[in-house]
Amino acid sequence: MVNRLTVGELATNCWIVPLPRAGGGCVLVDPGGDAERITARLKKLLLAPAYIVLTHAHFDHIAALPDMASAYPDAKIAIHRAEAARLGPGSREVHRRDFAAMGAASFIDAFFDGYAGRGLAMPEASVLLDEGDGLGPFTALHLPGHSPGSIGLFREDEKLLLSGDTLFRAGVGRTDLPGGDQRSLDSSLERLFKMDADIRVYPGHGEATTIGRERS
Repeated sequence: MVNRLTVGELATNCWIVPLPRAGGGCVLVDPGGDAERITARLKKLLLAPAYIVLTHAHFDHIAALPDMASAYPDAKIAIHRAEAARLGPGSREVHRRDFAAMGAASFIDAFFDGYAGRGLAMPEASVLLDEGDGLGPFTALHLPGHSPGSIGLFREDEKLLLSGDTLFRAGVGRTDLPGGDQRSLDSSLERLFKMDADIRVYPGHGEATTIGRERS
């Protein structure tokens, strides 16, 4: 069963997926804000993350990561290796450079300063993902375009895809942010649209859909 919380100022979907036979473990995907709400939902479900997975490292998908890493220190943090520099030491400058390109460097400064004031820091990844890597019951699909290291998490046995910001219901990821590339996104979408029509798609924003609905 896939559980959704809509979190943060940009209404990011944070997904909680219980692991089979994991004794209360789960995969937590894209903790994009509202850390207290995420923690409360995990407690209600009697789950603790074995993995915290980022489909990509845009601010609205990682805003609650420092809190989640502090609350669940045994969880492995996973991201595609192309985005690893946006976590851990030095990540502030990487994000600041992106936000400066949009004229909003002060926003990222306030974000990092706020966590530092509470004794927290942006954690580094403990698992660097590549195309085809396994993560519990999921397989990582490298889907560049929205960002260089965007991924989807595919569970073949249940025909379930967590698509991040690559594919939405009636929409696709934007490519006008730093690191975006339309040609790469087109290739990623072409790949997804070759998959089975009945695969359920759980995106980074908005409602769930299917591959068949989006390619029609």
